[in-house]
Amino acid sequence: MSISEFQKTFPDLMAGKKIIYVHGFGSAGSTHTAQALRDLMPQATVMAPDLPVRPEEALNLLHQLTADEQPDLIIGTSMGGMYTEQLKGFDRICVNPAFQMGETMQEHGLTGKQTFQNPRQDGVQEFIVTKAMVKEYKAATELCFTQIDDQERKRVYGLFGDQDQVVHTYDLFLEHYPNGIHFHGEHRLNDSVLLHYIVPVIRWIDDRQEGRERRKVFIDYDVMHDAYMKPVSSLRKAYEFLIENYDVYIVAGAPTACPDKMKEVQAWTEEYINVPAWNRIIYVNQPELLNGDYLVTSKNTDEMEEKFFGTVLLYGKDELKTFEDVITFFGRLGGQ
Repeated sequence: MSISEFQKTFPDLMAGKKIIYVHGFGSAGSTHTAQALRDLMPQATVMAPDLPVRPEEALNLLHQLTADEQPDLIIGTSMGGMYTEQLKGFDRICVNPAFQMGETMQEHGLTGKQTFQNPRQDGVQEFIVTKAMVKEYKAATELCFTQIDDQERKRVYGLFGDQDQVVHTYDLFLEHYPNGIHFHGEHRLNDSVLLHYIVPVIRWIDDRQEGRERRKVFIDYDVMHDAYMKPVSSLRKAYEFLIENYDVYIVAGAPTACPDKMKEVQAWTEEYINVPAWNRIIYVNQPELLNGDYLVTSKNTDEMEEKFFGTVLLYGKDELKTFEDVITFFGRLGGQ
C-alpha cells in the first residue's frame, strides 16, 4: 500500500525544518523511503545524499553535511541507522540499525560484486565489496556508542521491526539508550510502517523541539477491547486520528493482586496499537485524579464527574457509542 493510497499528509509536521535521511547498504538517495517522507511532510525539507561505499568516506560526508545544514532531525535505516547513531548533537531515529555491520555483511553474503538497489547521481550501478572493506565496516561500528551523555540518550530513538530477519540489535541499543521500540514490520521499510510507526515518533520529536503541549486524552483500556480481547471497531483509526492533535494515554487499573495483568495490558497494547502508544500506559485505580482534559470511559460515577479536572466522556452511551463517534466528536473540537 502506498502513501498515495493512504492519501495522508501532515503539512504541519516538521514544517520549515530540515531532515536528513541516511539510506541503507547498497541503496541511494533516490530510495522510495526518502520520497515517501517528502510526501508525508510536504512543508519539511528532506535531504538524502548518495553515500560513498567506503564507510570512512560516508561518515566524512555525513559529518560535513550535518555541520553545514544543521538538520532538525536525522533518520537512518539499517547501515544508515548505524551511521545516524554516530551523528551526535542532533535528534535522531535509527530504524533497524546495523550496529554490527561487518558481521551482517558476512552473514548475508554482502561481499563480492553488488548492484545498487536505486539509481545514483553518478550513474554507477555496481560495486565490489572486498574482505578489506568488511574490516572497514567492522572498524566503523566500533565508533558507535561513544561519548554518550544524558542529553544524547534523550535525543535518540531506536525502532526495531519484530519480523526483521537481517539485523538484531535491539538489546545492544538498550544498553546505551532508553528509547528502544519494537514495531510490526520487517527489515525493509514500507509506506505502512512510515505512516503508522515512524510518523508518531517524528511528531514526538517535533513537539519537544517546539515546546508544544497538547491537550491530554485518557482512554480507559476496558473500552478498547471486546469480551474476546479483540480491539473494538475503529479503535486503531480513532487512536491515530487523536494523536494528530492530542497527547493520548491508555488508563488501566493497577492490579495489586495480579501483577501479570500489567504484562497483559502491555502485550495487548504492543500487539494492536504498537508504537503510537509506546510509554503511554498509566496504571491507576482512581483515574478521576489524573490531570488531563478528556477521559473516555464507560465507568460513569458522581465522584469521577466531580474530581476529574477535565471532561468525562461516557463511552457506549448517547453520542459516543462507537469509536467512529469518538472521531466525529474530537474532529469537531479541532484539537481544543
